[in-house]
Amino acid sequence: MPVDPYILLLLATVGFAALFPAHGTAADVASGASTAAIAFLFFLYGARLSTREALDGLKHWRLHVTVLACTFVVFPLLGLAARGLVPVFLTHSLYQGLLFLTLVPSTVQSSIAFTSIARGNVPAAICAGSFSSLVGIVVTPLLAAVLLGSGGGGFSTDSLVEIVLQLLVPFLAGQVLRRWIGGFVTRHKKVLALVDRGSILLVVYTAFSEGMVQGVWHQVSAVRLGGLLAVEAVLLAVMLTLTWYGGRALRFGRADRIALQFAGSKKSLASGLPMASVLFGAHASLAVLPLMLFHQTQLMVCAVIAKRRARDPLEPPHERTGERTPSTA
Repeated sequence: MPVDPYILLLLATVGFAALFPAHGTAADVASGASTAAIAFLFFLYGARLSTREALDGLKHWRLHVTVLACTFVVFPLLGLAARGLVPVFLTHSLYQGLLFLTLVPSTVQSSIAFTSIARGNVPAAICAGSFSSLVGIVVTPLLAAVLLGSGGGGFSTDSLVEIVLQLLVPFLAGQVLRRWIGGFVTRHKKVLALVDRGSILLVVYTAFSEGMVQGVWHQVSAVRLGGLLAVEAVLLAVMLTLTWYGGRALRFGRADRIALQFAGSKKSLASGLPMASVLFGAHASLAVLPLMLFHQTQLMVCAVIAKRRARDPLEPPHERTGERTPSTA
């Protein structure tokens, strides 16, 4: 069961923010750098997404619609149901973070990796994750506006405008300029991946630094964290079960069900952290904590599932897309 090294870096960043939070001018500089980093991240997302690949992926629309429904309908409904766990298992702040977790898009990289290990439909996982990320840029802030409202750490119309300016506009700019910079982005994807991750570390440092200054960590105890982990474990188990057996009910083949399970049960740390920073401001530290914990949990559990799926016997060719055996009468 792997521990993502990047999670260790994130935790180290949180520890650094706890020991050396930014104050005064340093806080202003960190905040400005974080804003620029978020915009650059989504510019790169736009520059990487091939419009042609996305359009080709629409041919498998039933699977993609199902993944989107799991990500932006079923997950949020479960998040709303968890409201009944306040204040017994969760504080109000942790619940807001948990609800936000259910609103963010699916992952791309880990969904593809686990689908490949389990011998599933990798092209479908690529398209499903890309569509989810694209839709999430618009849908996640709108869902946050409806479900979190003014209780979501100060979410308001101004926050929605910030989302458009910091996320959507850079993403669209990346799409427009992809024609000229797409080759450069592809050739230097490893270096730019480091820029991605470094930018997210900066976002995390700024969020948790603001949280330390605001004193939000006095609201969380070890018991509350244990309760949050238990709730997230149940949430992940429910989604893994629904995506697998729901795919069978919808007559998807084995390869498609694997893609559905891994793409439909995950939440993206890379997309969620910058969005939380914009939506929650100084309250972002508690808001992203549930997402960070869920991210590591999903990696460990899905790694085990993928290895077990890899040992399953493959389906006959006529069953791989959920088709029935042709009649010989």
